[in-house]
Amino acid sequence: MSSNDTYQTPLNSRYASKEMKELFSPRRRFSTWRQLWIWLAESEKELGLDISDDAITQMKAAQVIQDDEFAIVAEEEKKRRHDVMAHVHGFGLKAPAAAGIIHWGATSCYVTDNADLMFLRDGLQIVLPKLARVIAKLKDFAVEYKALPCLGWTHLQAAQLVTVGKRACLWIQDLLMDLQNLEHALKSLRFRGVKGTTGTQASFLQVFSHFPDAHSKVEDLDEIVTKKASFPSAYIITSQTYSRKIDLDVLNALGSLGATSERIGLDIRHWAHLKEVEEPFESSQIGSSAMSYKRNPMRSERLCSLGRYLQNQPKNAGDVYSAQIFERTLDDSANRRLCIPESYLCADACLILLENIVDGLVVYPKVIQRKIDEELPFMATENIIMALVAKGVSRQDAHEEIRVLSHEAARNVKVEGGVNDLIDRIKRTKFFEPIVADLDKLLDAKTFIGRCPEQVDRFVREEIEPALKPYASSMSGVGGEVNV
Repeated sequence: MSSNDTYQTPLNSRYASKEMKELFSPRRRFSTWRQLWIWLAESEKELGLDISDDAITQMKAAQVIQDDEFAIVAEEEKKRRHDVMAHVHGFGLKAPAAAGIIHWGATSCYVTDNADLMFLRDGLQIVLPKLARVIAKLKDFAVEYKALPCLGWTHLQAAQLVTVGKRACLWIQDLLMDLQNLEHALKSLRFRGVKGTTGTQASFLQVFSHFPDAHSKVEDLDEIVTKKASFPSAYIITSQTYSRKIDLDVLNALGSLGATSERIGLDIRHWAHLKEVEEPFESSQIGSSAMSYKRNPMRSERLCSLGRYLQNQPKNAGDVYSAQIFERTLDDSANRRLCIPESYLCADACLILLENIVDGLVVYPKVIQRKIDEELPFMATENIIMALVAKGVSRQDAHEEIRVLSHEAARNVKVEGGVNDLIDRIKRTKFFEPIVADLDKLLDAKTFIGRCPEQVDRFVREEIEPALKPYASSMSGVGGEVNV
């Protein structure tokens, strides 16, 4: 049967990176289980248990599971209905000298949960540099356009001017929160270690029962294996599993990134609707199968779609955690097999899209200026009133004159379908003669953006650059390639 005859998740076939797909691959998972068994055997041998050098050597030689072994293990699992014991059997076939000591003292969660913690950690180490690159590229965009005025929008109605770069900083601020959340999730991760069936380590006390210092041996075993797995420490308290609240905390951080992704994608789609800023569009790209002129923001739409999917994944993790009873129930297993890898692959896909989009954003200053020109006359009325007052004109008289002209200009726009001709009306009205020569200055968009450029510079200096400093070596990485 061809792979085209069976369902494939789009996260795997279309969206995620090779490195993330490899991390959650069957070969990586089961080879990691074997590595954990090797570390356990090595550590038990170091602490005085009778394990031969041949056993360790054979285990190391077979650490990476080979293609032909998957069928053998699958057949064994059919008989045993137990995935871990099927793999113990398969590993024993490749390392016969170790067959009797593989998994000595351990429970299934020694391999399944410790491996999952390693995948959570390694996945975050893939995600974080990619997120840092997105922030770095958005920072460059923000600096380049920090002084380019554009209409602000509140309630989706034209509001006081901002700048293109200042708006990009709104996105960066949210992405910095995601960076902080994911860094905290990574820093908080610990190893389950060697804890036995219900977390009491009773089975390992039995393994070392003929040693007078059995308790010390068990603690040393836990510490040695944890160190081999490159974790700084292990949880002192576990049940049969590590707490599923850990999954919830990690997926909350990933889900929050999903929400940010949708927010940014939606802003870019609105910007494209205004024809002011667009995502990259390739020369051979087709926007619509019917309307050949269209430049649909497909990357941003996909980003919104994937971000929406990702932000809903923490619900799974929360349901799994809250439904656990006492030391463990197995209703967590099937759900976690889906929601953890899919959360990581989806976050990876979002970051690939984000990097691709922000690396190629196209800004149209003339369109932006035209939009400003349509709205700025109304926004400038206060400045015009103040200029008249400075020339000795009554503030109340000025207000009434400009109110009447503003309503006439608004009617011309809304009822007659004309342009905003308020400035032309002002120039034709004798009352405004004292400030007509100053109108160009009063209507300069750069006088309406407040401290946007200064805010961008300070934000870059005080918040963005320090946050990116730990990722300096990752900034040169190549990313953001969208396959479809």
